[in-house]
Amino acid sequence: MTNYETLYILKPDLEEEKKDALVAKFSEIITSNGGTVTKTDEWGKRRLAYPINYINDGYYVLTYFSADSQLPTELERNFKISDDVIRYIVVNLEKQ
Repeated sequence: MTNYETLYILKPDLEEEKKDALVAKFSEIITSNGGTVTKTDEWGKRRLAYPINYINDGYYVLTYFSADSQLPTELERNFKISDDVIRYIVVNLEKQ
């Protein structure tokens, strides 16, 4: 198992229930594919460094997890198809 971290930014105008559902959905993707979520840290609403599609703020979520090497590809695929995710990144912590 390899250690990873992912940081994704959700649209700021989402309702609280929808944000919680998305965070739970992405954690469920990790656990259902054989990974384990170590820690999820919701940073909350913050200003973006630059506007993305005329959006100036975003809701930041940082998740640490352990998984096989195929899981980040599946997680990125789900980030891409979600309309509520503005930006995302998955980093392998062991290569640093």
